[in-house]
Amino acid sequence: MNRRQILAAGAAAVAFPPFAARAGLRTRWSVRLSEGFDAICFLNPLSGDPFYADYYSAELAAFKPKLKPATIATIGKWFALARSKGMLLGPNLCTLMSGAPDAIIADLLTALAEPETRLRPNFEKSPYWDVEEWTVFLTMCADLIAIFADMRDAGFGAFREGYLSNRTSKPSALRAKLAGIDTIAEQERLLGRKFADPSLEIVLLCFSQPHGIKIQGQRFLTHIDYPDRIVLRNADHEMLHPPFPMDGALSLALQATLKADPLIARIVAEHDPSFGYNSFDGVLDEDTVQALEQIVNERLGVAEPPAQRWTESDGGMHVLAAGLYGLLKADGYDRTGGNIERWMNDALNSGRLAPASLHAAAARVLERPVDKLWPVPKAQAQ
Repeated sequence: MNRRQILAAGAAAVAFPPFAARAGLRTRWSVRLSEGFDAICFLNPLSGDPFYADYYSAELAAFKPKLKPATIATIGKWFALARSKGMLLGPNLCTLMSGAPDAIIADLLTALAEPETRLRPNFEKSPYWDVEEWTVFLTMCADLIAIFADMRDAGFGAFREGYLSNRTSKPSALRAKLAGIDTIAEQERLLGRKFADPSLEIVLLCFSQPHGIKIQGQRFLTHIDYPDRIVLRNADHEMLHPPFPMDGALSLALQATLKADPLIARIVAEHDPSFGYNSFDGVLDEDTVQALEQIVNERLGVAEPPAQRWTESDGGMHVLAAGLYGLLKADGYDRTGGNIERWMNDALNSGRLAPASLHAAAARVLERPVDKLWPVPKAQAQ
């Protein structure tokens, strides 16, 4: 599984546009904090990986020395194993463990002590169930108990509270600002299916950068310091996962087409694995969602220009997203909506997802020649 979204950090926290507020909206927003998810997400920085250390150098200097050397070594071991499998330790654990209480570290320890009864039932019912991942997770549980117990005993709760001291009003302020925005109605219009539950929960974290993480249910994790527009973009994005069944016949046919596309195959093989999306199903899921999310963002007035977005994000790897977006816009899908599974099936069978069509659409969106889609020219790279 690849569940990650790099978020631009430069957007201003300004009022949302008037389009967003309307009567009869479907979306019911909830915003909260979670010590448990913060503890899980802090595993990535604690691993020592430079990619995460850059975000949390001061926090690591303050907290990491309080942990036992064996704890640090164990975190590093599991981080390396996750990376070898094309996975992200913190985000994947957050999703797997999100069917159980998460308010404090003690909740994590309770769940880890009885994973088959407290975690497996909800995980197995979720779209993220993976028997191999579960089997590996069971071998991790004893180590995770030791890790989180050491973090608790080292004062992680108080350490995190200090980080939150001037941010405690953020959940209520964000909840009030989002109250008139109907993200779910826009997502349903583009996916072609209704959500059984119109609620959408945002969990604000201190140690999740640079991830936005979809977890079980209609919930996602994001960083507490992200500007409001970026949090809304994250909400627009995460609930679209998966856009259609990733283990279904359509997904498998689409993946076969992408594997036969020399450009997409190069991107999967050559991109920085720290970005995630290290498999064809991961790229298909993410890039389809990004194309739809861009349309939602435009409808709600919080979009980045598409050429800028997909040139700067994740090293420019989301060429497929740009191509899908270009084809959707050419069809007027942003205006009419529809059923994305049916649209993808029609595009596949008509040859519109073949390299000549897909690459040309991406080139128009990215505003550069077809032969410059990957890698991003140095002059345009961030």
